[in-house]
Amino acid sequence: METVVLTVDDFVDNSENYTQAVDLLNNGEVVAFPTETVYGLGAVATDEQAVKKIFAAKGRPSDNPLIVHIGTIEEVQHYVVDIPEIAKKCMMAFWPGPLTLVMQVKPNILAESVTPGMQTVGLRMPDHPVALKLLQTLKKPLAAPSANRSGKPSPTKASHVFEDLQGIIPCILDGGMTGIGVESTVLDVTLAQPVILRPGGVTKEMLEEVIGPVLEPNFEQQKIEATPKAPGMKYTHYAPNAPVYLIEQDLQQMQQAVQTLQQQQHKVAVLAPANFAAVNADYYFSFGHEDELEQMSANLYDALRACDKTDATIILATTTERKGVGTAIMNRLEKAAGGNWYQA
Repeated sequence: METVVLTVDDFVDNSENYTQAVDLLNNGEVVAFPTETVYGLGAVATDEQAVKKIFAAKGRPSDNPLIVHIGTIEEVQHYVVDIPEIAKKCMMAFWPGPLTLVMQVKPNILAESVTPGMQTVGLRMPDHPVALKLLQTLKKPLAAPSANRSGKPSPTKASHVFEDLQGIIPCILDGGMTGIGVESTVLDVTLAQPVILRPGGVTKEMLEEVIGPVLEPNFEQQKIEATPKAPGMKYTHYAPNAPVYLIEQDLQQMQQAVQTLQQQQHKVAVLAPANFAAVNADYYFSFGHEDELEQMSANLYDALRACDKTDATIILATTTERKGVGTAIMNRLEKAAGGNWYQA
């Protein structure tokens, strides 16, 4: 299969490219497209055979649910049993935007593989001109996980999608680099107290300003969940080829760890803020300044992917403060490392 990359930007008439993408989707194919978080791999969410192509292209476990993307708030009522007041407040405050709301799904409307054996579905309205135009032109919901091979770092550029899915999917809409760089926050509003199932661009602090107290399980608590309600809860995710180990953001400790591992014949890649440039690692990838969490978030997956272009045998990734979007960064790093910490 040839994978066509169609550029969509503000400088040319893109109508033919959108028409081509919509035609593919209407014919049961998958299309990769940019959102404000990462690139998604979309299929019409009511078409079971099309949705199965997402799982096949990604090599994704069949019990991992998919988020459904919609182009207008009014569409929500078509897919859920009822809309809780808390959900309405969240939609008004954060949609379009990087927030997925988990609600009770209406039976027999969405494809079965979207919500495998579950009574809930995650819905979101993305805040990206390309995603919104695609959805509003298509006039159908799109089931769309990240457009990468399952378990690998999510794509923040069309080139990342091409690296992973060239020859596997028919079309990529190239809308440039995404903004936030980590996936949407997933909030379960079916419980007495809302629970963050996956941290993301809308932080716990932002949510609590609008709806009051919100629960946020830690990494170990999330691993206990037998049936994942949201993507990224059950499996190792966001991981480059070499094993990742977490390490405290301490320059001296990092230098000692690099030296020890090199003595053990390891090629060491360091993933850390800009102030770690002096560390004598084989490879060093900065994902921003330690006090600029939004920049770190935007650069994280690009840095993880850069490690795969080296012969590094081990990756040391520094931790970050669990506040604001730093919570989402740490969640992704813990998933990439499988919860493993460097031990001297």
